[in-house]
Amino acid sequence: VHILYVEDDPSLGFVVQDRLKAEGFIVHLMRDGKSALQQFNSRDYDCCVLDVMLPQKDGFSLAEDIRKVDSEIPILFLTARESIDDKATGFNKGGDDYLTKPFEHRELVMRIQALLKRHRRQPEQSTRTIGNYRYDERTMTLGHGDDLRRLTKTENKVLSVLHAHRDQVLERELLLNLVWGKDDYQTGRSLDVYVSKLRKYLSQDPRIRIENVHGVGFKLEVDGD
Repeated sequence: VHILYVEDDPSLGFVVQDRLKAEGFIVHLMRDGKSALQQFNSRDYDCCVLDVMLPQKDGFSLAEDIRKVDSEIPILFLTARESIDDKATGFNKGGDDYLTKPFEHRELVMRIQALLKRHRRQPEQSTRTIGNYRYDERTMTLGHGDDLRRLTKTENKVLSVLHAHRDQVLERELLLNLVWGKDDYQTGRSLDVYVSKLRKYLSQDPRIRIENVHGVGFKLEVDGD
């Protein structure tokens, strides 16, 4: 079981990480919300344990971004903010549980175990349809009739993220972080190039559009689908 744990207090972070490792979990400790989102996008996790008061991106905003990528992964807030309003915000932002500091480490372990039981994942189907195209994320292929195109790793990642947020406007910053783990000028230019390539690849079905929503991001749509 892989856990993403985000805590900016180094002492508490190391103690909790060690306790969770002693219970058999594989724990990746991050110190700020922005790098935590990049780490989340770099591998598959089974659970996220998030502090709320984090530098660069707070825990509530981080949970929102994680939910845009994965609607199923368990999220537990572990924080000193204990008001009812804070707890309500945590659940509204996508949290599944909320544990206030100070806490017993045994209780944290039990809550994580309970979340994991409730969120048993089913294997996902890797083959999907986009209009008249067959898209297989696992084999990185895009088929149309008898034509089969093998996508590059980055092309596959961009298309996978856009498809996962089909009919939704996906913020440019989030898309860049999901694909490259950063959102600087160079990756921004690269994203525009890859989106142009995907538009060309999907051009045999005129119902498919990857819209550029000015100042916000991109949106994959298929008319009548």
